[in-house]
Amino acid sequence: MSTETTDTDYRALLAACARGERSALHRLYEREGSRLLGVVMRIVRDHALAEDIVHDALINIWLRAGSFDAARGSARGWIYSVARHLALNTVRNRGRELGLDPEQAERMEAHHSFEHWLQRRDETSWEECGARVELCLEQLEPERRNCILHAYMDGCTHHEIAGRMGAPLGTIKAWIRRGLAALRECMA
Repeated sequence: MSTETTDTDYRALLAACARGERSALHRLYEREGSRLLGVVMRIVRDHALAEDIVHDALINIWLRAGSFDAARGSARGWIYSVARHLALNTVRNRGRELGLDPEQAERMEAHHSFEHWLQRRDETSWEECGARVELCLEQLEPERRNCILHAYMDGCTHHEIAGRMGAPLGTIKAWIRRGLAALRECMA
């Protein structure tokens, strides 16, 4: 195959996994393993834990490959969503065990709610969903949009965002809270 892999290639790999072809899972790991690890690392911020989650994600992909539905989105997107959801669930469960401070719990819960919204959309394609999110993000004030992107795309804490943006911590928390509320309203 060429170095540029198409979604058709990923669909074929998932179909081969569903048929029990171990070599397909191995090829999937060779192509995406390091990038999956990077995505999971941004969420859990622990290399050993991230490696375990990627391993578990690959097992889930192997076991659930037959449930992939191309009508609901891209195969590569589905693969990454499996890893992301495992990472988020791990963080959320560990947060409960460790008794997170309110800032961390709020950020994690908001992120989980946003992920849940993406999962429960009924007849909306991934492309339409992504376009809707982009449209709603564009409608936010730049400060709120940047805070949300730093928190949910870069995995920054509120303290890190305050440092990056040169704004007080309380302001950052308010911008994120109001920005998320505006996003939920826009996407409803």
